Amino acid sequence: MTATIADMNPALERFIQQFKATSDAIIDSWFICDQERNIVDYNRAFFSLFPRPEARQLKSRKCHDVMRLTICQSACIAQQCWREQRHVRLDEIDGKPLGQTDDAPPRRYVLSSIPILDENNQPVGALEIQRDVTDEAQVQDKYRRMLDTEARERERLAAQIRARTRELLDTNQLLLKVQKELVHHKKGLAL
Repeated sequence: MTATIADMNPALERFIQQFKATSDAIIDSWFICDQERNIVDYNRAFFSLFPRPEARQLKSRKCHDVMRLTICQSACIAQQCWREQRHVRLDEIDGKPLGQTDDAPPRRYVLSSIPILDENNQPVGALEIQRDVTDEAQVQDKYRRMLDTEARERERLAAQIRARTRELLDTNQLLLKVQKELVHHKKGLAL
């Protein structure tokens, strides 16, 4: 059953009205879902995550059907915030918004959710904010790979230096031995 304004929980409706007064200040995408995880409101940034045909049908759809995050079925952030009755934040969660092709790489998000509670402190919904950090994560991954490559190269060079140092020490020992033999040989000729 889809929630409409007429049958929406009054506490959820009040929250939406109050939140809308300041929500334009939030530049990340966000949506509000009811207790059944139906999307009841969202901002333009959330709308723009989806191709137009899917975006036009976001209201009353299940959030896990449209965001398809890796945590949706096993560790839903809205359910976590309801259970804990507090703000929950999850970093670098992979997912694909509805409408992305199967071969498209997943996007990476920082998620933040707060429970919307009624006058009896019972959850009636959740506000979820998604920040797309895919580009930053790719830069960090590239930087991490670069550091790993440099660390391996440093270790390779250090091993090469140790090997060459060993060769030099061995050559030096051989040279000292040959010098002693030469000195001993010269003494023998002098007699």
